[in-house]
Amino acid sequence: MRSSEQNRRTVRMISWVTAICLLGDSMLYIVLPVYWASFGLQGLWQVGILLSINRMVRLPLNPLVGWLYSWLPKRTGILIAVVIACLTTLAFAIASGFWMLLIARAAWGAAWSMLRIGGYLTVLEVSTEDRGHLLGSYNGIIALGSLVGMLAGGVFADLLGVRMVALVLSIITALGFPLAWLFTASHDTKPSSSSKKPTKQTLRRVLLHPYALLTLCSGLIIAFLFQGLLNASLSSLIDIQLSHRAEGLIIAGFAMGAASIAGVVQALRWGWTPLLSPLIGAWSDGPRGRLPLYFVTLVLAIAGMLFLSLPLPFAAWMIFLIMVLAANTALNTLSDALAADAAAQGTHTVAYMTTYTTILDVGAALGPLAAFTLIETYSTQGITLLSATMLLLLSAAWFLLRRHMQVKPIHTASM
Repeated sequence: MRSSEQNRRTVRMISWVTAICLLGDSMLYIVLPVYWASFGLQGLWQVGILLSINRMVRLPLNPLVGWLYSWLPKRTGILIAVVIACLTTLAFAIASGFWMLLIARAAWGAAWSMLRIGGYLTVLEVSTEDRGHLLGSYNGIIALGSLVGMLAGGVFADLLGVRMVALVLSIITALGFPLAWLFTASHDTKPSSSSKKPTKQTLRRVLLHPYALLTLCSGLIIAFLFQGLLNASLSSLIDIQLSHRAEGLIIAGFAMGAASIAGVVQALRWGWTPLLSPLIGAWSDGPRGRLPLYFVTLVLAIAGMLFLSLPLPFAAWMIFLIMVLAANTALNTLSDALAADAAAQGTHTVAYMTTYTTILDVGAALGPLAAFTLIETYSTQGITLLSATMLLLLSAAWFLLRRHMQVKPIHTASM
């Protein structure tokens, strides 16, 4: 039997592999909107397509990746994903033109599907009563990869040039291959017979189970509101608040615009995630289960959204924005843990986590489509009031499920 320390080491290794692979992707979100001409692009509309195509291809690819993981050893899947991640980052160092880069970004979408689903399945395999803590550690380390990639793009693009930054990050990503090899060599990565090919009838019954279904709905709503709606509109929301200040925001004699403030806030969020996510996950592993903490976090998010809709002084408004983003970090980990609990109940592990991953991608893809329509029509209140309403309905649904149904998944038996 594997020790808890071995389990934590396994999760840390797959997390660092994923974080390293994320460097190039995160860098592009900073440099492409500014240096698009350096890549042979013709306009910002092409930037938008390149930054979204990886999400689009994941929607049909996730089920395929899940099917592959039902018989393919994770060793093979993770190693393939690392190679693809390296090559797609290298493409931005040596290739030019929209179509070549579009192919690279689509390939990165496939790599991310393999990494994400492989990571979820790894945590499920090695965790029991510490599942929340391990998922929090997993999410936290991944966030470091995004933070470093964004900082590398923002700091070194002007100093070294965007092509050189992409080349350096592709080399660093290649160094993730030995780490992936060590991970797969030290961990039994063959799919277990219990995760192979559940019948359609069994899978349908599992997915329609109230707890499993509400967990999927929770993932969809959280991804839609935070990964999609709020992320896409953050700069615009801050800009609207700044427009109410005649003098703008002056810090240490420097005027800060919405983009700069949004960048600082995003950096703070990526920075606190490695600390907050494992802590939240560990708390949810306790005897009271995950739902009490989930309710508290939802209430904080609802309150924060309602305050953001009020005409507050800018400093107070920013405090509530940070509170909402901290709640988002907690909700991400708790939603993942609830989904992992549901997946661990039977023979449907791969299929359920694949469905959950796809649901997250759907929500994250739909959010930006709604963001700017709401801002143009209803200003800030369109985003914040819709978010508060959806979170309130989600809280009510979990409350009713807890009160009126005897559903007892792992770590929620005491709810």
